[in-house]
Amino acid sequence: MPPKTTVQQFAPRLIAWQQQHGRHHLPWQVADPYGVWLSEIMLQQTQVATVLDYYPRFMAAFPNVQALAAAPQDAVLSLWQGLGYYSRARNLHKAAQQVVADFNGEFPCTRPQLERLSGVGRSTAAAIAAFAFGQRESILDGNVKRVLCRVFAQDGDANSKAFNDTLWALAESLLPPAAADMAAYTQGLMDLGATVCKRSKPLCNACPMADVCQARVQNRVAELPRKKAAVAVAVLPLYWLVLRRADGALWLHKRPQKGIWGGLWCVPCVPSLAQAEQWLAKAGLNLADMSEGHTISHRLTHRLLQITPLVCDFRLPENSAIIERDGEWVAKADLAAYGLPKPLAAYLAEIR
Repeated sequence: MPPKTTVQQFAPRLIAWQQQHGRHHLPWQVADPYGVWLSEIMLQQTQVATVLDYYPRFMAAFPNVQALAAAPQDAVLSLWQGLGYYSRARNLHKAAQQVVADFNGEFPCTRPQLERLSGVGRSTAAAIAAFAFGQRESILDGNVKRVLCRVFAQDGDANSKAFNDTLWALAESLLPPAAADMAAYTQGLMDLGATVCKRSKPLCNACPMADVCQARVQNRVAELPRKKAAVAVAVLPLYWLVLRRADGALWLHKRPQKGIWGGLWCVPCVPSLAQAEQWLAKAGLNLADMSEGHTISHRLTHRLLQITPLVCDFRLPENSAIIERDGEWVAKADLAAYGLPKPLAAYLAEIR
């Protein structure tokens, strides 16, 4: 068990530190639950500096949940382009429609209700409930786990459900008694983990918990929390079939909702030259019609894509049924309106 005095001191110290040293000018630090929810989804797996660029554009395009729910999915994915983890954008759109359809356009105010929204898990729901509604709910993202493991010398397997249950119980025991303190407390947890109790080179001398931190007392700051076992990165070949007309229009189709670049517009992708040949044959082309571009390396979480563009620069047969059925010609001037995978957008900018 963590020292009782440390548990009692944790929330008051954190709140006082956040009020003096924490971040106070982030654009999503508002009482509006829509703005809070949008920021929390964007901040999943993404740095604050990156979200600062995307958040204002999203708010300008979709100023409220009704506007987001009514928007076409393509418009949402287009604005999300480059932010990665595109399932978040699809879930964001679906959740907005849930709020409109199931909650009369008003965000639910309790964590269990918020967890009913697509793409909202326990920690995200707790953050929204704490920031927007002052609910006494604990969060437990990667930064918070690191703070708790160090301050309270919690040692365990990061992949273990039992250890995560222990951390959840600890997080709940630390909550301040007053609902009015929840926004500062929750922001303080995020700020402390992101700016002071960092994964490497933590700024222990600037930490409000320095004198009670059990990992520091035990000289285990570098050891805790224990790192997850490294996941092997699979190298996957991918071939892009880049079909362009004489007027510069590009043939695109919408990818399946699940899988790499789900729901985005893309040139046809196949994993082998044999499948490229089969696809091209259905369109009245053959591999000899294509010129090979330089290979593009693109890293996903646990995969490294080695992409080879195969480019055809002449008009396809008018009776090509696969082209008519599966996609559409997109003029160069209209590409910005289509949500494209980041490496494809960069490649097209390069060849233009």
